[in-house]
Amino acid sequence: MDSKMTTTTFDILGHKVVRSLGVVRGVTVRSRGLGGQVMAQLRTLGGGQIYEYVQLCEQSRAEAFDYMMQHADKIGANAVIGVRYDATDLGNNMTEVLAYGTAVVVEPE
Repeated sequence: MDSKMTTTTFDILGHKVVRSLGVVRGVTVRSRGLGGQVMAQLRTLGGGQIYEYVQLCEQSRAEAFDYMMQHADKIGANAVIGVRYDATDLGNNMTEVLAYGTAVVVEPE
């Protein structure tokens, strides 16, 4: 599926939804390695952006998004609308990231 066929809104400009296939989701649980945790803790002493955690968040969101797209592809969707992300701390340095939306079939108007 073309990743350009996703949106946080409930329509895609120039297309009409012809079939809704239901909710699709992608979930991942990630943790920072010990070396990254140590570096991040040291960075907190100086303040500012903590690159190790920014990178972890970006990777986690991308992975959850990819899983969501695979789920949509598997059920025959060519677009996902209403895309959202959610994150939950599961424990010390573990985070669940969820990407979800509505899988649809769209056609050009």
